[in-house]
Amino acid sequence: MALREDIEKQGNWLFRWRSYFPFLFIPILFMGLRNARILEKIFGDAASDFWETCAIIFSFGGLLVRCITVGYVPRGTSGRNTKWQAAETLNTTGIYSIVRNPLYLGNCIIVFGIGLFIQVWWIALLMVVVFLVYYERIIFAEEEFLRKKFGGQFTEWAEKTPAIIPHFKSWKKPTLPFSFKTVLRREFSTYFSIVATFFFLEVITIFLTQKRFSMHSSWVIFFIVSLAIYFTLLILKKKTKLLNVPGR
Repeated sequence: MALREDIEKQGNWLFRWRSYFPFLFIPILFMGLRNARILEKIFGDAASDFWETCAIIFSFGGLLVRCITVGYVPRGTSGRNTKWQAAETLNTTGIYSIVRNPLYLGNCIIVFGIGLFIQVWWIALLMVVVFLVYYERIIFAEEEFLRKKFGGQFTEWAEKTPAIIPHFKSWKKPTLPFSFKTVLRREFSTYFSIVATFFFLEVITIFLTQKRFSMHSSWVIFFIVSLAIYFTLLILKKKTKLLNVPGR
């Protein structure tokens, strides 16, 4: 098998199982969590709390990138299909006019924020490097599919649009209006995954560093409210058509 086809095959396999890939980081996280909260040990609680807040905001910045992407795209693109590549149209406007893979860019920002939260420098660096290598294979496979399906249209767009680092001067107005309902329907699980990750990292970190289970009430409230939002939107998505938008 030629190298090109081999990389494409790897990318398609990773694409299919991409939802489970983050679980591979769990053992690495436990290794680093024993040395977490280094800022608290050196500079005190205030510095540590400020850093954690910035890390959380950074990760939610990645969610914002995903929401902007999902809110403008039509049905049949930027989907959550996991078994094979699928695209009915080629997105070249809106956020896709400044970067070819905005969803993966958002994911990398989310992951980097999680790595920063732990306050162990090598974890943040390792997570980003591994994710970039991982997504490189997936992006290659996706773009091979798009190249075969859309031909010159894809080539022209790819030549002037960066793969992962946005070029903001290339912005083109989206062809569709922003749909908040579509964002709620498709990104509520991403939102809760971020909240749950930070919540359990906080629980585990406190236990490993202080040998006790203790959580500030604000964390508990944040988690419970987010859990309620998650189940509310899940029910609306599964049991009603309230979040459905024609053509999205």
